[in-house]
Amino acid sequence: MASDLTELTHPARSELRLTDVLFALSDPERLAIVRQLADGPLDMAQCHLSDPSIPKSTKSHLMKVLREAGVIRNEPLGRGRRLSLRRDDLEARFPGLIGSVLSAPAEI
Repeated sequence: MASDLTELTHPARSELRLTDVLFALSDPERLAIVRQLADGPLDMAQCHLSDPSIPKSTKSHLMKVLREAGVIRNEPLGRGRRLSLRRDDLEARFPGLIGSVLSAPAEI
């Protein structure tokens, strides 16, 4: 049985805009997701939010903002979705940005 998951659109490297990336990284929950993906791809179900009471619809919206800004890639994988940080694309467009963001101390 084939998967019904659809491919989502992702901006090309050349289409990444600094203001969109900075906006996507400005939310603490979205930044927490990016930090989780820093060590490698994860299934969407494995990414957790700091507040477990946040609805799934909100989590999906957080992922959408990150994807549309070009910060993450969200691709179908079996019955779920696989998330990965677009580190190479971000580094090519904005050298040093993602490394600085990831090395900054996490807020408490």
